[in-house]
Amino acid sequence: MASIQKRGKSYQFTVSRLIGGKQKPIRKGGFRTKKEAELAADDIELQLAKGFNPIPRKVVFAEYFEKWFKLYKAPKVTSVTLKHYEYSLKAIKEYFKETAIQDIRRHDYQLFLNAFGATRAKETVAKTNGHIKSCVKDALEDRIIQVDFTNKTTLIWKVPAKKPYEKHLNFFDSKRLLKSLWSNLDKGLGYSLLLLALTSGMRFEELVGLTRKDFDFHNFTIRINKTWGYKKNAPRGFGPTKNEQSNRVIHMDKKTMEHFEALLNNMPVNVQQLVFYSSSSKYQVISNTDANKLLRKVLEDLNINPITVHGLRHTHASILLYKGASIQYVSERLGHSDIQTTLKLYTHVLKELRAKDEKITVDTFQKMLA
Repeated sequence: MASIQKRGKSYQFTVSRLIGGKQKPIRKGGFRTKKEAELAADDIELQLAKGFNPIPRKVVFAEYFEKWFKLYKAPKVTSVTLKHYEYSLKAIKEYFKETAIQDIRRHDYQLFLNAFGATRAKETVAKTNGHIKSCVKDALEDRIIQVDFTNKTTLIWKVPAKKPYEKHLNFFDSKRLLKSLWSNLDKGLGYSLLLLALTSGMRFEELVGLTRKDFDFHNFTIRINKTWGYKKNAPRGFGPTKNEQSNRVIHMDKKTMEHFEALLNNMPVNVQQLVFYSSSSKYQVISNTDANKLLRKVLEDLNINPITVHGLRHTHASILLYKGASIQYVSERLGHSDIQTTLKLYTHVLKELRAKDEKITVDTFQKMLA
């Protein structure tokens, strides 16, 4: 029978164990409550009864995390997502160094979150914390550790996240940008890329991955089923979309499609059939840097606070929601993995529309009595 002792503010268990006729008890502390210590002790006794060694060798946390994400995550995530896991691994290595995962307590992990978040935004802290929590959950499952040291910890961040209005344009400024792009399409292919980014809501890697065959000018649709590696940490050439839901066909307005039909008929053909091909670019397509520079110039000329090309994707979605498109449709059009992603990203727009919905409700029942 295990015994439980209180040690300061935490609890410790002691489980009797005979090895070669000699007592070699197993002791473990650092439990927040007596109940946690009792449950952990019961698990040790159960393993002893089954003939298992309940004390695994200590494993450096960084080493365990690296093996874990390469085994369970790497085979099924994109190269971009994989970079996020590698970023989390780097943070673990820098802070915990050679510390074993079995030696980390909730207090230690909270100190890590405090230090990590001191120079980072909420989104970055939340993503790394999510990676570590998943890893720790599997470590519990594998009986590497007995306690989830990430439980009941608090996320800390110092760098403020961008406000929703900083990531996208409002409806009025969107109209001004759209008119400006149309009037400058003869000045270069970059303007056509910005036009399509605004009117389609595609991700940048999807835009530069488009080929001539992806355009159906009869039905006014564009097929999105691949991406193009446009930066250092992405695979070269064509690659898969971000997720299964990102493989989609979207309907486009007639005017935009007519522009691209004329554009493609007058453009020289390249080997890959890329629409936004650039012979001067390292990656053979218009670079994200050049596209952002051009967008900044256009917006500054209009006296509009600059956003990024990715911000045009947020602008596209915000316009659709503002004009009454369903959240389900917007989610499918953007190629989000699930509707919760869309709800999280565009909560600010939905809140703005709530007042409009309330007025519709009140007016509807009031007019029914007229």
